[in-house]
Amino acid sequence: MTFKTASREFYYIQMEKYARQAISEGLKTADDIHVAGDSELYRVLNLHYNRNNHIEVPPNFRYVVEQTLREFFRAIQGGKDAEQSWKKSIYKVISRLDDPVPEYFKSPNFLEQLE
Repeated sequence: MTFKTASREFYYIQMEKYARQAISEGLKTADDIHVAGDSELYRVLNLHYNRNNHIEVPPNFRYVVEQTLREFFRAIQGGKDAEQSWKKSIYKVISRLDDPVPEYFKSPNFLEQLE
């Protein structure tokens, strides 16, 4: 498993967890889901991916998190999670929201530059 795969897996595990939580709390529609910069989900993701807060969180990140959570919510609410590969359609929708990786992340000295 590559870092990228493991990293995405953590992200999608969190999305499923929080979508199921929203449903269990009685949320009725995906449009009622809003992810604020101070929400628990945002904090968990930022802590996982940006442990030392060395990197400025991209402005689009909160929007993508919110859209992903809504997609998981809709799928689970609609019973799609009973199908074996129910997440594949979500992955396709969310991959369109990916930003390109900045060049400075690709530098072999990137982590050293942060210290």
